[in-house]
Amino acid sequence: MPHAFQHSVITEFRANAGKVGGPFEGADLLLLTTTGARSGKPHTTPLGYVRDGRRLLVVGSNLGAPIHPDWYRDLLARPTVRVELGDEEFDSLAVPAEGARRDELFARVVAEAPGYADYQDATDRLLPVVVLERPEPEATAPLIASLADKLVEVHTWLRGQLRHVHDETEAHFAARAAHGDGGAAPAPGLGLQIRQRCLAFCQALEFHHTAEDGHMFPTMEGYHPQLGHVFERLREEHRSIAAVQSALAALLADVAIAEPDRFRAELARMTKELTAHLDYEEEHVLPLLAEVPWPPTPPAS
Repeated sequence: MPHAFQHSVITEFRANAGKVGGPFEGADLLLLTTTGARSGKPHTTPLGYVRDGRRLLVVGSNLGAPIHPDWYRDLLARPTVRVELGDEEFDSLAVPAEGARRDELFARVVAEAPGYADYQDATDRLLPVVVLERPEPEATAPLIASLADKLVEVHTWLRGQLRHVHDETEAHFAARAAHGDGGAAPAPGLGLQIRQRCLAFCQALEFHHTAEDGHMFPTMEGYHPQLGHVFERLREEHRSIAAVQSALAALLADVAIAEPDRFRAELARMTKELTAHLDYEEEHVLPLLAEVPWPPTPPAS
């Protein structure tokens, strides 16, 4: 899609709550914003989609070209993407489907949009089908009134994502053990679902700790110099956890996680160290943040 035309589609989409004219009039269209694998800059692409329950399916067709589109390579490097759908906007985890599941979802897409079959016929490349997860609706969103509340929200998300990765990894090993008893063989290596979720978790954790080291901790230490030993311990734990992150990142460098047993061991180390770190931080830091309003109060003009 030429850059100028793509830009005009994006502008029209945002101005009309997802409705566009021209060749896309009446089509199911979303905007996918990925982070450049090399540049680190955001890139927005209009894409057709098909619904699969609450999830959204997009196909890396690249109009049948022999190489994957840039947005697909981006999301393999940085799985957290931004989706604009009508007048909605939300963050999503992007996970390419694998094996029989990919074939099943591609058939579903083709049933609604037959043109994708023509794109597949035009190339020897297997067109990837990417599942975009939508956030689950919250019955009652917790009230975020202080910086302490915000920190708890972030920690809760990190714990939840780590638990998801752990549960999916253990399910893989359980399937592998069952195969030894004559059960169905598990997928080779560890699946893209585990890789994408773990990579997104590691990137979010790195961002969180960098923000704490660069902004929150120095500011708090200025107000509470008597707690210098607490902040030094937290910074040291950040360095230790970063080493585990690096080990996990090395195992996630390829699409397939080639060393499942080593990955499982590093994940267990991450779980142990991060859980103890978050518990210590909440014990010593949360009381200091309980009276700090969130969002921050804008300065008086």
